[in-house]
Amino acid sequence: MKYCSNCGETVEKRIPEDDNRLRHYCTSCESIHYLNPKIIVGTVPIKNGKVLLCKRAIPPRYGLWTIPAGFLENGETIEQGAFRETEEETATQVEMDKLYAIFNIPQIHQVYMLHLARVTNDDFKETTESLEVKLFSEEDVPWEELAFPFVPAVLKSYFKDARNNDFPLTIETIERPKSPKN
Repeated sequence: MKYCSNCGETVEKRIPEDDNRLRHYCTSCESIHYLNPKIIVGTVPIKNGKVLLCKRAIPPRYGLWTIPAGFLENGETIEQGAFRETEEETATQVEMDKLYAIFNIPQIHQVYMLHLARVTNDDFKETTESLEVKLFSEEDVPWEELAFPFVPAVLKSYFKDARNNDFPLTIETIERPKSPKN
């Protein structure tokens, strides 16, 4: 950030009084500009024990499989955003269920909040965001073609929980692998 979004003057980085982090600070209007994590919302859409996955038609990870998810918009609840993202990526509506998984991904400043959802119709299909949309059983999931680290994590949790018919809230942190020391 170079310029204040309130007054247009140049900002500098400083630790504001009673704070503990560098922030973008406008010396002209004294606005502090906080940069906070992005919230990603989505669903684990289920039909007859199978999970509905989307093959990405947009970068990043074009051509790889994922669950329907995307950025929460201002003015939405996490449930509304997850429902919208599912419809945008699968062309179908779902019955929303409970919050199922939260993934903290601090190195990219994102928090993922995923709900279980029931696919109620067979009208799912590709969209401008998905090259293909398909239901997968555990043994048919293209495990080597999944787009993001949270996807295999949530799918493995779902299939394990489905065997026990118990779906507790999962909270996990996915961190960048540490590079080997020389």
